[in-house]
Amino acid sequence: MHYNIVLVEPEIPQNTGNIARTCACTGASLHIVKPMMFELDEKHVKRAGLDYWPLLDLRIHESLDDFLRYAEGSPVRFASTKADKSYSEVEYPENCYIVFGKETKGLPEWLLRDRYSDCVRIPMRKTLRSLNLSNSVAIILYEALRQSGFEGLEERGELIR
Repeated sequence: MHYNIVLVEPEIPQNTGNIARTCACTGASLHIVKPMMFELDEKHVKRAGLDYWPLLDLRIHESLDDFLRYAEGSPVRFASTKADKSYSEVEYPENCYIVFGKETKGLPEWLLRDRYSDCVRIPMRKTLRSLNLSNSVAIILYEALRQSGFEGLEERGELIR
């Protein structure tokens, strides 16, 4: 199974680097929607992604509208603290796009209203705003991978004796 992680206007370079590493390790494609608040060649991004960058399928989209046209007709899930469904209650079909908003504001309200039935949330305490973006990506991506039986991933390690 193949999945797509989409970051809309990412703001924190270390988060993007960590997410790139997660995508490389799982075979997920990473889509970044501009504008970004940093350059991908910044040391914080590179350091967080380690030497996994060459193993990453990276796509850049000029705007959210461009991305939405690109993904039209494909299954899409939008991660938001404003959703009423848990991320574990929905299916993530082949080639699903899992979309995350910018760290400080999330996804635009108009998008959430238009696609509310496709929105998912990670349950957390009521009084707090949100989880770290890279943690949120990992949680939801690994649920999608679990649903697919971790197809194509090594599930068992071996102890060196």
